[in-house]
Parts: sequence; structure tokens; C-alpha cells
Amino acid sequence: MLLEVIATTLQDALRAEAGGANRIELVANLQLGGLTPEIELVKQIISAVNIPVHVMIRPHARSFHMSEDDIATMIDTIQGAEQAGASTLVFGVLTPEKKIDRHNLENLLAATSLPVTFHRAFDEIEEQAEALPMLMSYKQIQSVLTSGGSASVLHAVEQIRLLMALTRGSHLNILPGGGLTLDSLSSFVQATGVHNVHLGTAVRENGSVSGRVEEEKVRKARTILDEIIQVNAERGGGHT
Repeated sequence: MLLEVIATTLQDALRAEAGGANRIELVANLQLGGLTPEIELVKQIISAVNIPVHVMIRPHARSFHMSEDDIATMIDTIQGAEQAGASTLVFGVLTPEKKIDRHNLENLLAATSLPVTFHRAFDEIEEQAEALPMLMSYKQIQSVLTSGGSASVLHAVEQIRLLMALTRGSHLNILPGGGLTLDSLSSFVQATGVHNVHLGTAVRENGSVSGRVEEEKVRKARTILDEIIQVNAERGGGHT
């Protein structure tokens, strides 16, 4: 059961790793939903941790529609992050009509050999089930970070179940995030059958976007997920 934790600083990343996170999503300006971090910070964190670092590529928070200049900036940042040692890049682009911007998505994919997570731009797409096959057509896109189109993923259990069903057997993973809490984590995972979770404020001081990652909260999340794995293994064993 993969646990991804958002980090905005070196200390966040170190505490996430110490608490048992499997990987980091590194962003700046979490208050704005996560923007591109400074490349020097990317390098610093990659040198300091032993878990994969996924790097956000998002030049502004105005919208997920990107101008030609925005795309050029993103390509420069993509290449810098790859050279810095990023494991995966996190980005997404939409048209003004809030459909996947296939042309610019392909330009961004062509700029790197790294795997990609399509981020929560996906949550602005009205017909997610129709958009998903387009993302699945790109082997480079390995995850979709989504709250199921709701303000909180906790209000989108059925949608996450649907997205999981649509991607079953494919290379694409559904990565639920947005609104998860430690109290809701176990019931959500068991209700949806997801294999990955993405935590932000759930493991931060005071549950705040401005709070620091707390190692104990990450460890609690890790324990919850490990207990689910254990229970499922025991149930499976009981049927054989």
C-alpha cells in the first residue's frame, strides 16, 4: 500500500521518510494547491532522502490552461527537474473548456523520459470516465492524482471506485488525494480498494497547509495502511 506525502521543505521530506512514506511529492506554495519548487530545493532533497521524489511542474495557480509561454517555462523546468534526479514529474494541462489539452500534453511528455502523474487538473474535467482513456493511451502517464471531481475525495467514494474499475489491469494507477484524514483513511481505503494514497494536510501540524509535516502522523498513516494489508492477507488466507 503506497503512501505518498506532500513535502514543501527539506525537513518535510526527511520527516515523511522517517515516518514511513514511500515517496514524496515536492511542491511549493501548498496554499495555492502546489506550484513548481525551486530546482535547488529539488536537488537538496533528492540528495538527502532515499525514497523517490516526484516534482510538481505548475508555473501558476490561475488555471490549468497554459499559454505558449507557460508551456515553454514548464518544459525548461521539466528538463531541470529531470537533470536534478526527479523520479517522476507531476503536471496536467486543460483547454479553456476544461478538457485535456492533448497538444500541449504531448509537448510536455516529449520533453522528458520520466514517468508522469497527471495532477488534479483532472478534477476540473466534468466527464472523468470519458477523459481517462485518453490518459491511459500514454504509457508515460502512470498515475492520476484525483479527488474524484469533488472538493474532498471522501465525498467521491463511488467515483473513485469507478475510476479504479476503469483502470484495472492497465498501467495507470488512480492516486486518491484531497480531503483524506487519518480518521477516515482506513474506511476510505477499504471502501474503494485503492492501492495508493496521497496525503497532505492529514499529516501536517494542526491539519493546516501551512503546518509542517509531522513524523508521528506519517507513521500513524503507515501503520493504518499496513494493518489493512495484514487484515486483507488474513482474509485471503482464510479462503484458501
